Amino acid sequence: MFDYNSVNLAWSTTDTHLFVPIITSLIGFAVFWFISKSERIKAKYYAKYSFDIASVKHIYFTKIVGFVTMGVLPVLGCFLFTDFNTFESLGLILSVPTLPYSLAWIVGLAILVMPITYFSAQKAKNLVNYPQIRAKIWTQKTVILNIVGWSLYLLGYEVLFRGVLLFPLVEYMGVWPAIAVNIALYSATHIPKGMDETIGAAPLGLVLCLLTLASGSLLIAFVIHVVLALTNSFTALKFHPEINYQKE
Repeated sequence: MFDYNSVNLAWSTTDTHLFVPIITSLIGFAVFWFISKSERIKAKYYAKYSFDIASVKHIYFTKIVGFVTMGVLPVLGCFLFTDFNTFESLGLILSVPTLPYSLAWIVGLAILVMPITYFSAQKAKNLVNYPQIRAKIWTQKTVILNIVGWSLYLLGYEVLFRGVLLFPLVEYMGVWPAIAVNIALYSATHIPKGMDETIGAAPLGLVLCLLTLASGSLLIAFVIHVVLALTNSFTALKFHPEINYQKE
């Protein structure tokens, strides 16, 4: 009665090695996003603690959630259901042979991006969102938690994008199609942060993907991302008119 095109639904090993990383990454990021944006969870912190303490605890909680959902869970999916079941196969190692290469790029990129980030972080539109911890008074403890929180979160973030969503896709799709998918998803996650970050994520994502593949490790991407985040965070802290650092 109805005409339709036949669809080949046969499942192959290649399908598994592409399906699992992409779907587990989607689930991991979605879980993080909705938990971190949950007003109900946020309200519980602000109902229990003073404003400054609640802000610190809530943001730190979301960072830990991001590490678990974007870092740990997708890796477990790959380990359980694909042949990418070692840390090395996903770039989750400190590659000794390529360490000098990685360190050289880390230093070079840091010198390049830190001044750019420093000046852009002072802009009013950036201060609307950063620093993410909105406590009016920052202490040494706040600074430490900010560093640890960003580091954990970005480790999970890089495990997701430059690990789970890169190495398996390169193996079964080829370098450039895999990078195209990676950049598209990476840039899309920045859309809520505005046009500047969305556009800027594309060239940064390209560079980090290429360097990750060349070094066989997430080290460059992770360190540079932490440098960017902390430079932005502490610059925003310095220039925000309503947030101040107080020595204990």
